[in-house]
Amino acid sequence: MSPLDQDLPNEKQMGFLEHLEELRGRLFKSILAICIVSGFLFYKKDWVFDMVIFGPRNPDFFSFRMWCSLSELIGAGDKLCVTDIKYELINTSMLGNFTAHILVSIISGVIVAFPYITMQIWGFIKPALKESERKSIRGLGFASSLLFFSGVAFGYWGIVPLSLQFLGGYELGDVAARIAVMSYVKTVATIAFASGIIFQLPVVVYFLSKAGIVTAEILRKYRKHALVGILILAAIITPPDLTSQILVSIPVLFLYEIGILIARRQERKREKRNRK
Repeated sequence: MSPLDQDLPNEKQMGFLEHLEELRGRLFKSILAICIVSGFLFYKKDWVFDMVIFGPRNPDFFSFRMWCSLSELIGAGDKLCVTDIKYELINTSMLGNFTAHILVSIISGVIVAFPYITMQIWGFIKPALKESERKSIRGLGFASSLLFFSGVAFGYWGIVPLSLQFLGGYELGDVAARIAVMSYVKTVATIAFASGIIFQLPVVVYFLSKAGIVTAEILRKYRKHALVGILILAAIITPPDLTSQILVSIPVLFLYEIGILIARRQERKREKRNRK
């Protein structure tokens, strides 16, 4: 009996075709979960669009109220307050509104179903791990989901309002700002979803360090390079204004530093095992 068999006494060894069948089942369950959530959100169209998607167009939006409070706190009066939304949303095609509705429902379905999708991924790779490996990554699914939702929340309440105000209020001569609804939806959805993915950085570093691909020393050595990469990434998912880029970069840099601590912890565990 191999060491792997000893660590997994209750798990049968699966062949290639069985792995494919298992993967197919996990994918089906994940897609079904997304479809169910997307269908429910598609039905709740008015709430999704009026409260969530079009929320950042409301001067009474939570982020705008926080900016106004901050403006008063620092003695800037109402300079940071948003009292007027300068851009107008329009539909430029027959399928524009319907396509936007479909897109929002699908992306929202993926976001809401993310913990279940993570659970399915974990369920697929779990049989291939030894008992000691399972214990070492216990709770990782919860941490991944928490990071993802934190990133989505940060993108939605932090980056989206800044982006919309900058892009929607950008003046060029006497050209009126009339934004296609599909363009607006893509901006909101892309920024929120991309922020959730970026916040997975500590999880990625954990697996890379556990596999011995990266070390804390490598991460420290290339910290400056990572800073440049983070700024480029921030420029891609945000409008080209300094405030939004800095706002995105700060939490990502913080997560990068957490990644260094994670990598160092994995090295210490590896050194401890080698001494035994």
